[in-house]
Amino acid sequence: MEAKTAFDELYGIVRRLRAPDGCPWDREQTPASLRGGLVEETYELVEAIDEGDPDHVREEVGDLFLLATMIAFMHEESGAFTVADALSGISDKLVRRHPHVFGESDADTSEKVLKQWREIKEKVEGRRPKDSILDEVSRALPPLERVYKLQKKAAKVGFDWPRSEEVWAKAREELAEAEAACEAASVAGDREAVEEELGDLLFSVVNLARWLGVDPALALNRTADKFGRRFRHVEKRMAEAGKPLRAEELELMDSYWNEAKAAERGRK
Repeated sequence: MEAKTAFDELYGIVRRLRAPDGCPWDREQTPASLRGGLVEETYELVEAIDEGDPDHVREEVGDLFLLATMIAFMHEESGAFTVADALSGISDKLVRRHPHVFGESDADTSEKVLKQWREIKEKVEGRRPKDSILDEVSRALPPLERVYKLQKKAAKVGFDWPRSEEVWAKAREELAEAEAACEAASVAGDREAVEEELGDLLFSVVNLARWLGVDPALALNRTADKFGRRFRHVEKRMAEAGKPLRAEELELMDSYWNEAKAAERGRK
């Protein structure tokens, strides 16, 4: 099936679902109610890409297309714009911002393309220059990714640690300050100070990951998968032993955790 035919079919299904005699659940949805699903499906697509599974990627791309089409169609229903308007708009933008492909520009490196892209946004599209380069990072991003992108923006103009030793030292400094804030809070009850210092600690760890060339979101996601594997092993072994999952059984659970850890290392 050609892409145009496939999209027409999807569009028709969305229209049918939103029709007066369509699906009650789909008719109740709004752009706001679909925001959470949009974020979730995006991360599921990222997971599929990380897995390198084309069939899973195909499925998740389809789910994302569905939500984007559904949200656009809701605006079509309200008269704000049509699905076709959204598609035409992105097509026009792509052609306009790629004159080195569709026009006479000679931008032949990624750096020149990005510079040209910014100039087109400001001089051709009339978009006001940002007050700060940090304004280019959306506040709607998940905090971990927002921090990572903010740091990358600052680093591009030279605001960065010159040596890895200093990045490690900053992380250790923030760890000590967070520990001190926690100890003080146990006496004074200043939870806001704890939150601030823990935030600084997380910021410094993200900065360390960025400096070492590691995407912190991918690293953390990998650790989450590892935790999940090992904890499921703990659950399985506890069930086999006829033991409940509770704090009183921590020593046994910890032994099964170490068992899973050793097994993973043995497979490497």
